[in-house]
Amino acid sequence: MRFDLVDLRLVVHIAEAGSITHGANRSAMALASASERLHAMEATLGAALFDRKRRGVEPTAAGATVIQHARLVLQQIEHLRGDLGQHARGIRGRVRLASNTAAALEFLPSALASYLLSHPTIDVDLCERPSGDIVRAIARGEADIGIVADAVDAAAELETFPFAKDRLVVVVPNRHALAKHRKIAFRDVLAYDFVGLAPGSALQDHLDDHAARMGRRMRLRLRLPGDFDAICRVVATGVGIAVVSRTAALRCRTTMAIRSISLVDPWALRHLRICVRSLSALPIHARALVEHLRALC
Repeated sequence: MRFDLVDLRLVVHIAEAGSITHGANRSAMALASASERLHAMEATLGAALFDRKRRGVEPTAAGATVIQHARLVLQQIEHLRGDLGQHARGIRGRVRLASNTAAALEFLPSALASYLLSHPTIDVDLCERPSGDIVRAIARGEADIGIVADAVDAAAELETFPFAKDRLVVVVPNRHALAKHRKIAFRDVLAYDFVGLAPGSALQDHLDDHAARMGRRMRLRLRLPGDFDAICRVVATGVGIAVVSRTAALRCRTTMAIRSISLVDPWALRHLRICVRSLSALPIHARALVEHLRALC
């Protein structure tokens, strides 16, 4: 059996993305090359690693075994890089960071920029996921560090640390019928047209879920990729209203004709937390990132 690190990393990326195409992209590999490597691995094993389905792939029993061992091997490589990085310049390390929407868009960009400037040989893979998915990803070893909302019950075996406080607000045009309100319930805004985030966004899934619990649906006229500033610009035109992070609303209303209204729903106030399986077991560079983020809270 002759698998190299590129093979192992590819299999893990395919499993995490649920797609050979997206797994190849994460591995910075052409689809044809990724497919060839995957077929070669399956031919060597004499077993399929993934079940190919219409909407992606799922690991087979053999695939799950390979993925489990691949994660352990790759984790050890990161530990090796971290330890060697103390003695040799140019040793590159990588941290896998999973975050919910608000942290990814509002709190992490500047925090990661300052970390990366002071750690020039470290790269960060940041992916946006719902908080519940992040907890499971950390527990399974699919990510090193997670940023989640405290509404999610982190698994007992995970270590968590405070990171930031986030409140969701409704943004409306200055002359909108709701503009006179200072506070409002989510239920009372569902009759209006919305500008929302793209399908699969952690925050949009969160809002859709709360609307469904009320027996309602959000009337989304437009979906935009994860960018609160772009959403606020569209809201200012009068196309619809939106739910965004309060920090984004405060920033945008200084240059845009919008107003923000606090949501009174208990779930709208969220304390964001850092979660890891074990801080002491993280590679040195990942542990340094956790400490960097904790110092900012």
